Amino acid sequence: MPYPTLYNTVKNSRFLYGLLKPVASFYANIAGYRQLGLRYDDILDDENDTAREALRRVSPKEQDLRNYRIRTAFQLSLQHNILSKEKWTKPEDDVRYLSPHLDEVVKEEEEREAFDAIKVVRK
Repeated sequence: MPYPTLYNTVKNSRFLYGLLKPVASFYANIAGYRQLGLRYDDILDDENDTAREALRRVSPKEQDLRNYRIRTAFQLSLQHNILSKEKWTKPEDDVRYLSPHLDEVVKEEEEREAFDAIKVVRK
């Protein structure tokens, strides 16, 4: 049985969603990654095995676009610049492309751990 999460609680409550959505939008805008042309999933840490496996499952085209965005952001960071306002990542373009794969990999790892923890009882 899935446990209730804060995300699901906020998403299902019109009052909480209306209250927290502007705060979340403000935080995303002030974080600055959109000013460099990045998406949220581009800034996730890809040093662990779970994220590495999820990145492997993303389509090659999306991997190329991700690498381009990261290299562009790195170059802008070195130059202490940001993109022009019309080139910023728009909130509607900031789509999660890695999170579905990440959730899938986490579920597979949990299933593997549960399977490995099975105790065999001989009769």
